[in-house]
Amino acid sequence: MLVKVGSRELEMGGPHLTELRSSNEIVHDVVALRERMEEDGYLLIRGFHDRAKVFHARTSILEKMGQMGKLDRDTLLEEGRMADGSKSIFMGGTNEDLPALLNVLNGDHIMRFFDELLGEPSLTYHYKWLRAVGKGDFTGAHYDIVYMGRGTEKVYTVWSPLGDVSYEMGGLAICLGSHRFEDLKQSYGTKDSDRDGIGHYTDDPLVITEKFGGKWATTTFEAGDVLIFGMYLLHCSLENTTNQYRISVDARYQSVNEKVDERWSGKKPRGHDK
Repeated sequence: MLVKVGSRELEMGGPHLTELRSSNEIVHDVVALRERMEEDGYLLIRGFHDRAKVFHARTSILEKMGQMGKLDRDTLLEEGRMADGSKSIFMGGTNEDLPALLNVLNGDHIMRFFDELLGEPSLTYHYKWLRAVGKGDFTGAHYDIVYMGRGTEKVYTVWSPLGDVSYEMGGLAICLGSHRFEDLKQSYGTKDSDRDGIGHYTDDPLVITEKFGGKWATTTFEAGDVLIFGMYLLHCSLENTTNQYRISVDARYQSVNEKVDERWSGKKPRGHDK
């Protein structure tokens, strides 16, 4: 099976692309989770969020998109099909108009998880990175530290698909072992997107593996799944080749005792420098 990873078509199970490993068998063992994070650089946890709550959040987002004229009015709302001429939509911000989404991302379940994982009280950035990715679009390979590196480096990204995501709809892919690419961490990983005017490292996933090693990994996702990783794990997305929006959200979590990147927290986080 060929999968569109960034700008490349790669064979699932071939020399460049494999399946992400689930951590569900150790989900109740915090020591094992910390060891797995150190080893793999990520945690894939199936069914982490309450599926019904995720679909409640998804419906509220689709209703908002429908009011924006972004959905095909001749199809069911829950399908999230693109209106003619529509493109990807970025809805980043505090999303206070979407309380069902914040109930998932700021709720007791996920905050307790990070309290235990970090071994101290945690916080989540007020800013949430909500996206509806349309046909033909993908995210290029990057480290998150480039975009939010003005506080502690000990920040975790939680990527949550807000709906079931097939290979064709363009879920996330990660480069295995890239949290140990010291040359890349000391070069690209020291950049600041605002200060240096830099963003994704590349749209071609093989540029990474041919230069630094590693292998790409992805999977299909269901509503409720999460992919958790640190600031120095290269990741990109598959291309959405369907006419349905791939709706997902990134949220960030860290210890309350570490410095926070002020761009992304507070009542009115300013985001990237204008």
